[in-house]
Amino acid sequence: MRIGIIGAGAAGLAAAFDFVSAGHQAVVFESAPFVGGQASTIEVGGGRLERGYHHLFTNDLAMIGLMEELGIAGSLRWIPSKVGTFAEGKVYPFVTPIDLLRFGAVPLRDRINLGLTTLKLRRMKDWRGLESETARDWLRRNASSAANRVWWEPMLRGKFGRFHDQVGMPWLWGKVQTRVASRKGLFGREMLGYPVHSFDEIFDTIVARITPHGGEVRLERPVTRIVVDAGRAVALETRAEDGRTVTEPFDVILATVPSFEIPKLVELPADYRSKLESVHYLAAVVVIVELEHPLTSIYWMNIADRSVPFLGIIEHTNLMPKELYGGSNVLYLTNYLDRSDGLYRMSQDELVDTYLPHLTRFNPGFQRSWVKRVHYNAVSAAQPIIGPGYSARLPSHRTPVDRLWLANTTQIYPEDRGTNYSVRMGREVAMAIMREVA
Repeated sequence: MRIGIIGAGAAGLAAAFDFVSAGHQAVVFESAPFVGGQASTIEVGGGRLERGYHHLFTNDLAMIGLMEELGIAGSLRWIPSKVGTFAEGKVYPFVTPIDLLRFGAVPLRDRINLGLTTLKLRRMKDWRGLESETARDWLRRNASSAANRVWWEPMLRGKFGRFHDQVGMPWLWGKVQTRVASRKGLFGREMLGYPVHSFDEIFDTIVARITPHGGEVRLERPVTRIVVDAGRAVALETRAEDGRTVTEPFDVILATVPSFEIPKLVELPADYRSKLESVHYLAAVVVIVELEHPLTSIYWMNIADRSVPFLGIIEHTNLMPKELYGGSNVLYLTNYLDRSDGLYRMSQDELVDTYLPHLTRFNPGFQRSWVKRVHYNAVSAAQPIIGPGYSARLPSHRTPVDRLWLANTTQIYPEDRGTNYSVRMGREVAMAIMREVA
């Protein structure tokens, strides 16, 4: 078969790898000048760094397995995580479960309630019983008012903004399951994995492996139309570098783009299109700051205080050594925003001016003179908002158009989107296509 793949992110490249490994041809079209999608990288101090923070958990078996198949598992480093929470004007470490008892932002009885609520979710092995309600409603029934006010609700508002009351409970269940699974024992520390050469090594290795064996990756080649004949997807129209429209035939087409992009490329039946359009996406806005000095000793700083204008601080060089980045202390200031939000419309300089004054709340000694360089990245379709009862609205990977398949982050359910799950999905869809079509 000759398969056309739209998108050179984790799902598209993983699928291409399996197609080529099985003896098929795969051509991947990517509108950007780089591969990797949301896990693509920039140069920082001579090293490569993801445009958006990335790491692996110990149960991210799809990505770990792919690295093993590619022969690069040796570059994966496992490091004890350093997690903190900023609440009520103070940073609280959350390295081990014992730190919960020291979380003085709420009274002791509410700390116990917070732990019991988390334990209850950890012990739930089937998410289906949670699907009918929102995370906010479930927490209001199961968590104390103080735990909700100081911990749960600020987290939901920080992540989903004005949509915080629309998020289905399976999202929160999946988050708890993932974090707990990455701990060694009940009182152990969370372990996080990171490829020492960045996630670039994974995607570049896939490209190098498929190119000599029937695979192609064409960068800066946006797809403008999926050609359908007699109800079957038969070709892709793309825009070449010189502006020409090029049409190429394919036996199967796999799209890995956001749901709202598909109706722009192909006409779909109303019921399937409505499923695609029912999911709203939040954008990710990330400011990467290179500093002369470390800001904190914490890798992942959850911010449960909405007076801070960003969701979290991920201080990457508290996970990986700063020598990989020319000696800079590197941190991400991250937000998930609706595209109508004023912060989303700000320029890099405006965001920096808005964000930096708040860094003294995490380190009173911080000075703007510490800043060496700033990098900015915005992804318009980073976080789908999945509401209650989503199983009934989940779009099938097999679209109503024959030989046209879809694999994107709205179909990773009940887990949240992530590079590991995109790899798993891309490979599963590739296997399904080869079973049905080959």
